[in-house]
Amino acid sequence: MKSKKIVCFGEILWDIFDDGKKLGGAPFNVASSLKSLGADVEFVSRIGNDSLGKELLKKVESHGVSTIYLQEDPLYLTGKVYVNLDSKGLAKYEIVQDAAWDFIEALPKTIKMISSASAFVFGSLIARAKSFEALIFFLKVSRFSIFDLNLRPPFYNQSLLLHLMNESDMLKFNDDELYIIANGLKSPYNSIDENIEFIAKKTNTDIICVTKGKNGAVLYHHGEWFYNYGYKVKVKDTVGAGDSFLATLINGLIEKKPLQKTIDHACAMGALVASSFGANPAISMNDLYSLVSKNEAH
Repeated sequence: MKSKKIVCFGEILWDIFDDGKKLGGAPFNVASSLKSLGADVEFVSRIGNDSLGKELLKKVESHGVSTIYLQEDPLYLTGKVYVNLDSKGLAKYEIVQDAAWDFIEALPKTIKMISSASAFVFGSLIARAKSFEALIFFLKVSRFSIFDLNLRPPFYNQSLLLHLMNESDMLKFNDDELYIIANGLKSPYNSIDENIEFIAKKTNTDIICVTKGKNGAVLYHHGEWFYNYGYKVKVKDTVGAGDSFLATLINGLIEKKPLQKTIDHACAMGALVASSFGANPAISMNDLYSLVSKNEAH
């Protein structure tokens, strides 16, 4: 039987809010969401040998995510990000540099595990330092690589992004990131769909998904188009909403569920996370189905 294992690779850290800290990091948020959906998931990252790292380990285990591939760094500290929310709940991030997750190693057991997995998920932030070397190893053996661009200035440049897009089988970004990429590639187009097709040709990528905040998302899948126009919720904060969206989308793709249903469920999950505080709220499948069916009834 073919493996359905999904590997998430990248940063794990503490999101520091005014009123306390919450476990975060986009790749971990995706892994946690996948686990809650019942997926077979492994998470690859690195933490410090410090009190925040020990606390983080317990928290990861409480989410049901395996810590087998979570490396411990003897020198660098567990990652932190300072999160500032505006009046609409939109987040801005101050990411501490030289964190333990910047120094992930491509260990033989990790390379072997990734080579047999059905999907490998990563973001652009992990390429900012030494972990980039491990990423290159992993991309060489990955069967299906999913690149969540998740752009965080100043930790990217156009040549790096183009290289990683060309190495990937699926791309996911939000509408702002789409235009950053399109402009960098000198796209002559204005619409989202035209720019998706333009980027697909430029990077030889057959699957591209773009989220549009409260207006839903569009999925381009081997020449076919699928749309969702969003779900109305009262936003508390947007931290992790895109990650939960991506997890639900990936799970649907790996499970070969109908693509329209998959993007509908992904948008509903993102909306539910945005209507809760923090990146990893407890959301049941009943909550998800209820929001989708309520929307279909209108």
